[in-house]
Amino acid sequence: VQLQASGGGLVQAGGSLSLSCAASGRTFSNYAMGWFRQAPGKEREFVAAINWSGGRRHYADSVKGRFTISRDNAKNTVYLQMNSLKPEDTAVYYCAAKSSTVVVTTVNYDYWGQGTQVTVSS
Repeated sequence: VQLQASGGGLVQAGGSLSLSCAASGRTFSNYAMGWFRQAPGKEREFVAAINWSGGRRHYADSVKGRFTISRDNAKNTVYLQMNSLKPEDTAVYYCAAKSSTVVVTTVNYDYWGQGTQVTVSS
């Protein structure tokens, strides 16, 4: 599976951004999808995940209520809508895919995208 993330950028605190991750190469609906982020000097951390059908979602406590993960299996794309952004959300955001029928919240994914930078100014 090849993953291409896009949609990052610079936004002021309180603003919104929408990330997209387009998948190709395998049957997209066979994969659980996740978003992770990595800030400079920090380890990669879980942000949000969704199961193959979109019926199950899980969020990190730090983004719960502000971020929404969704997917469109017809378009082979997973999305991350980010609202009420904070400076601490600044990081490179990665999408990931795992051959699984359940939501996966660890970093043990099979495929990773290249990352997209999100910068939130105060």
